[in-house]
Parts: sequence; structure tokens; C-alpha cells
Amino acid sequence: MPQRLAEFKAEFFKALASPLRIRILDCLRDGSRAVKDISAQLGIGATNISQQLAILRSKNLVVANKAGSNVYYEVRDPRIFKLLDVAREIFGQQLTDVRQTLRQLRAEARA
Repeated sequence: MPQRLAEFKAEFFKALASPLRIRILDCLRDGSRAVKDISAQLGIGATNISQQLAILRSKNLVVANKAGSNVYYEVRDPRIFKLLDVAREIFGQQLTDVRQTLRQLRAEARA
């Protein structure tokens, strides 16, 4: 893989490295939302939400559309949700594996 492509991918994943940004993306699964709506749903201040959306926007993960006095954000490419879903499945499997290992260790400790 060329170095520039690897760097691009790393920057892309850095944008997803924040739990709050992932929560924001999840809020956008059903379509565009205003900052105030995302803020209310997550219980986090609008300023913080706006800052995180700016990062997502700078990485071309979301787009903004102004309607009146509101700015609505939506995911640029809905395939991001597939990526997040696959990541959830991978993490779920890892947790299952860890639980199995812990059960085995406990069983061995009792023996």
C-alpha cells in the first residue's frame, strides 16, 4: 500500500477515534439533524457538538445544509454506518472471546 494511501486511511480513522463523534454519527442514521436536536438527544452542549461536527465535516464524513437559521448535518456516505456496524460486530466477538477465556481461567482456578 502506498504511504499516502495509508496516511489518508489513518486520518479517516482518527476522525472516528472519538466516542462522541461516533455517537453523533449514530444520531444521523435516520437522516439530517440540527445541532440542537443532536445536542438534546445526547445531553451534550451544542458548542461541543458543533466542534465535533466540524471535525467530521473536515474529513468529509458529514455535510451541512442551511435552512433558515438552522444548519442541518447529514452523513455524506451512508456506507459509514456499515463500517460502524462491522466494528460493533468485531468488538462483540472480541468480548465473547474474552468472556470465554475468563470462564476457562476461573474453571482452572477452581480445579
